[in-house]
Amino acid sequence: MFGVIARDQSRAVMDAMSTDPAFWEAYWAHRPAYDRGDVTAAEYWRRVGHPPLVEQDVASWAEVDDEMVALLGSLHAAGRRIALLSNIPEDHARNFEHTYPWLDLFELRAFSCRIGHAKPSPEAFEWCRDRLGGGEILFVDDRLENVRAAERAGMRGHHFTGIDGLRAVL
Repeated sequence: MFGVIARDQSRAVMDAMSTDPAFWEAYWAHRPAYDRGDVTAAEYWRRVGHPPLVEQDVASWAEVDDEMVALLGSLHAAGRRIALLSNIPEDHARNFEHTYPWLDLFELRAFSCRIGHAKPSPEAFEWCRDRLGGGEILFVDDRLENVRAAERAGMRGHHFTGIDGLRAVL
């Protein structure tokens, strides 16, 4: 979701959270466990070594690309099956579900915090593939390592660099 439907983190919100490189090093080092749901928000922020910034963290990821949302709506209206695999902690997932009704367009929402696996682990892709059943699956992501992992799991991959490139493969 992030980097494709939701834009990259807001630089302004990130700077308000911290400008200390050590903060961001810890933020990213401990993020996989938080995204998988292995640790609570309180434990994650303890590991980062900072008082909890849950609201700011959620806000930093909240800007959505309306053109992508419109494309999702068009695909859904045309009868295309669409699914979502996102590395996302529970606090963020709840906020997105509460805030964005377009999430209902997805036949399957595989949030890492709820499936116990995060991209690029093979288990995340296998979990989705098993629930979607047979047929061709096009996996779209802004991170090439995730696209390659999806391809190893038998999916067709598209490295997202913009909506025009995605439209071309659809």
